[in-house]
Amino acid sequence: MEVAAHFVNDSVEFYKWSLTISDKRVEKWPMMSSPLPTLAISCLYLLFLWAGPRYMQDRQPFVLRKTLIVYNFSMVVLNFYIAKELLIASRAAGYSYLCQPVNYSEDENEVRIASALWWYYISKGVEFLDTVFFILRKKFNQVSFLHVYHHCTMFILWWIGMKWVPGGQAFFGAGINSSIHVLMYGYYGLAALGPQIQKYLWWKKYLTIIQMIQFHVTIGHAGYSLYTGCRFPSWMQWALIGYAVTFIVLFANFYYHAYRRKPAGARKPVANGVSTATNGHSKAEEEEPQDNGKKSRKGRPKKE
Repeated sequence: MEVAAHFVNDSVEFYKWSLTISDKRVEKWPMMSSPLPTLAISCLYLLFLWAGPRYMQDRQPFVLRKTLIVYNFSMVVLNFYIAKELLIASRAAGYSYLCQPVNYSEDENEVRIASALWWYYISKGVEFLDTVFFILRKKFNQVSFLHVYHHCTMFILWWIGMKWVPGGQAFFGAGINSSIHVLMYGYYGLAALGPQIQKYLWWKKYLTIIQMIQFHVTIGHAGYSLYTGCRFPSWMQWALIGYAVTFIVLFANFYYHAYRRKPAGARKPVANGVSTATNGHSKAEEEEPQDNGKKSRKGRPKKE
């Protein structure tokens, strides 16, 4: 008990010290004064992962077609806005794409970049809805370890990023990822429109490939910064490298099982909330045939 008490006290003292070097510009922004809201939302997400399937077990799945269309295209707009703001503001501020320390000033472009990164952090909380839709539609096999790991960790880790490094080279990875999410949620939104559109969506697996390329670029970018002694915090660079490695392993495993181990002809284009393309969503469904999410067995699914 004494050892545990010392560990807790040391952790509290370290956190208090870390607050002295956090970015003062963002401490009054929504969700940024304390980690508790972010942790509470993440805990509710994990609780829903446990309770949701139990609640839906003896109930008919929801269709949610209109909800999915609105949600996915809204995420396209949000991610496009983030990518656009990061690109325009970083160019206006004269950012380097190889080494860019954090500028904690009140410069207009620096605050604009920090604001875009805050929206990027918020978007990771909104993405919890991906899982909610899977569970409400009883697509439990889509809620894989990769899916949960990606969604839960990104929200928490980007709170840390926003608290201490909301600028500098943080714009690089967020800009790439939000651009990829424009394509990804665009795919989901189009697929949610129905079979008449799904037959043209042949490029699902390439989203996974782009994601894996992204992680390799992240490792190379962070490694180059460490090698050249860039004045961006090294602890963040090492964290990015370690985090990207875990995704490379998990996504490579997903890609093998989704596209290499089984014949490609056994799968059809699908949308999030129906099945998955990438970004932590698991392999394509292998359930009974469906007509735009409406099951042919066990009665009629619930409508919106």
